[in-house]
Parts: sequence; C-alpha cells; structure tokens
Amino acid sequence: MSVETYQKAKQIIQINGDMAEFIGGQTNELIKLAEEELGMKFTGLYLDYLQTFGAGNFGAQEIYGIINDNFENSSVPDAIWYTLTERKEMNLPNNLLVIYDTGSEELFCLDFNQLNGKEPRVVSFVPGIELEKQRYDVIANDFGDFLLDLVMQEVQL
Repeated sequence: MSVETYQKAKQIIQINGDMAEFIGGQTNELIKLAEEELGMKFTGLYLDYLQTFGAGNFGAQEIYGIINDNFENSSVPDAIWYTLTERKEMNLPNNLLVIYDTGSEELFCLDFNQLNGKEPRVVSFVPGIELEKQRYDVIANDFGDFLLDLVMQEVQL
C-alpha cells in the first residue's frame, strides 16, 4: 500500500510550492457530480488528491483531476472532460479514468477494474488500438506510487 508514497509526494509538492500550479482542492459536492457523470466512485489516494489539489501541474508534469462542473466544455488538466471525450472518440472503456497524457501515444489511467487493495492501478491505454489488442500495462500499483514517481522526476532535474 502506498499511502506513505502518496504522503511523501504530497509533502514534496507542498515544500516546492514554486513548482506547483494547481487549481486547488475541490468540494465533495463537485467530486460527487464528477463521479455521477462518469459512473465511478473515487476512493483513497486519488480522492485525497482531488480534495487537496484538484488538478494541475508540478513542474512539467500535468496531473489531471477536476477543474469545475463544466465536464462537456473543458480542457486539460480536466480528467472528467478528457475521459468523457476519450470514451466518445476512442472507445475508452468505462472502468478507466484518464489522469495523465504522456505526450506520445499513451494515456495513463486509473483502472477501477484492477484494484490493489482498494486503490486502482495506473495502466496505459493507447488510443487507436482495438480494445481486444490493448495491453493495459501496469504503470504503477496505485496513484500514490505514480504521483511520487512524477514528482521525483521534477525535483531531480
């Protein structure tokens, strides 16, 4: 379980505030609205990220979350808008939530069908590849490990 890795990432972000540009924590009401829109329930580490940071970037790393309640007319780093768009345009499965775009071919998603305890694993999804040919490579055991890895990439530059 990586509550510890998530807390470490959160601490590094807060210590290096000059590198952080986040929307700010979102309300439980807005988070519930997003869950209803997507048909999924956020838990644990990612829920805390939404409540603490909302969405934004640390250095060059843009971590998607919730910006506002306009899920249809938004842009990155809005995970809800991006996920809904990918569902329509690229047949993204309903169990995936896009949280990061690599800038190349892959999107990194929380996979609510692959849980590590109660935490969804972070997997890759390649738009344009047929669903039965997707590999869903595990990028991180959970959001905490994923976030710490991104944060460490930035502070070690």
